[in-house]
Amino acid sequence: MPLGWSDDIMEKPSNLELSLLIMRLATAVFLLVWSIDKIVNQGHAQNVFKTFYFSTPSPEILTALGVVQTLIVVAFAAGFARFWTYGAVLLMHLVSTASTYARLINPWGSGAQLLFWAAIPVLAAMLALFLLREQDRLLSIDAARERV
Repeated sequence: MPLGWSDDIMEKPSNLELSLLIMRLATAVFLLVWSIDKIVNQGHAQNVFKTFYFSTPSPEILTALGVVQTLIVVAFAAGFARFWTYGAVLLMHLVSTASTYARLINPWGSGAQLLFWAAIPVLAAMLALFLLREQDRLLSIDAARERV
């Protein structure tokens, strides 16, 4: 039986469920790049922190942050503890987006890059996923546990 199909109903997943799965997995990949960056490219991660968070964490702190973020993102991708993991990824991205406010307010100013604006639709997608988390049932650990 194809994944996501109900045992008792044999119903095809809805377009909403499929869309939410695509958004969840794409968002997870997007976030994994940044969480893994803290582990494997610490010089870059330190520059990001120095520029946007006004601190330069040690490699040990970056590794710990990267591991914790990676675990949260993997749980999010699996649809596990949806309230907490969807909320955590939304909060993480909200903080990182807010830290670039100067570049968002004046996208054509000194040091600005239009690429920072890509964070806004990602933030909107994360908010939508959080709000629709109960409908995000396809390939979700929480949804599978609810069916039992």
